Amino acid sequence: MRKYAFGVDIGGTTVKLGLFDRDGHVLEKWEIPTITENDGAAILPDVAESIQEKMRERDIDANDVVGVGVGAPGAINSEGLLVGGAVNLGWGVFNVAKVLNGYLNLPVKAANDANIAAFGEMWQGGGKGYSNLVAVTLGTGVGGGIILNGEILTGATGAGGEIGHIHIEDNETESCNCGHQGCLEQYASATGIVRLAKRRLEKDDKDSILRQGELTAKAVFDALKAGDPVAEEIVQQFGEYLGKGLSVVAAVANPEIFVIGGGVSKAGDILLKYIEPAFQKYVFGPCKNARFALATLGNDAGIYGAAGLVLNGEMGAGVDD
Repeated sequence: MRKYAFGVDIGGTTVKLGLFDRDGHVLEKWEIPTITENDGAAILPDVAESIQEKMRERDIDANDVVGVGVGAPGAINSEGLLVGGAVNLGWGVFNVAKVLNGYLNLPVKAANDANIAAFGEMWQGGGKGYSNLVAVTLGTGVGGGIILNGEILTGATGAGGEIGHIHIEDNETESCNCGHQGCLEQYASATGIVRLAKRRLEKDDKDSILRQGELTAKAVFDALKAGDPVAEEIVQQFGEYLGKGLSVVAAVANPEIFVIGGGVSKAGDILLKYIEPAFQKYVFGPCKNARFALATLGNDAGIYGAAGLVLNGEMGAGVDD
């Protein structure tokens, strides 16, 4: 019986890697730098070399490896093709699973990084025990991953789960990174919360802790916990946008649970207090029972999800050896 799997999460500055046993326990995790020069040509060879070095170090035979799961930014379709490339890695259009398989001669499965994080949270994290889940990552942007009946929803071009670009505000004049105006991530991300805060503070001169020091999403939630009324207004507006956006997602995916992760989720359970009421206000009746929980795997969600792709027989984007 094959005993091991590797999980790989490729980010813009580092690549996270993990060695897992068949039961989903991480045996070791480590990082290597992401070399984006020369259009990211060295990234996958470096990943392969790091995995091979770990196999030599631990005396692991290729026949003992179930496979390698890999997550990367950008839309990756059901065949492992990176559709449209990944700008922050310097990558164009190519088949990630096929190329890494060529370096390793091991089974490889690939998916979008937000999707594998969602899979990880379903498998071993905040969504464990559920097979219909939406993971929401509140970081610099808003990412998402949709799991239906235990399988990642990738969509026709790998863009399934891009919930940050749901149109939520008609009156927005500033552009989102995608080029449109009024996207959910313009209000629910860390940078979006700062945008809401700046606009609220410019509205009048009402006293607020937020007028002192650096204005960040963390500062907003810290001020909220300190009882600052202006911070509460800002967080209520954030919760209204996010709850409304997730009600739209619920009407399409009908998940059992939403798992909220990313840097903003470090605010803790107080976050859910402002999301759930707005969700209940807008959500379609049969979807009202969806639960909310915080993600538990943190920055390791990607490597867990990537390993889970191969250990759980997820056949969305694979290349066999």
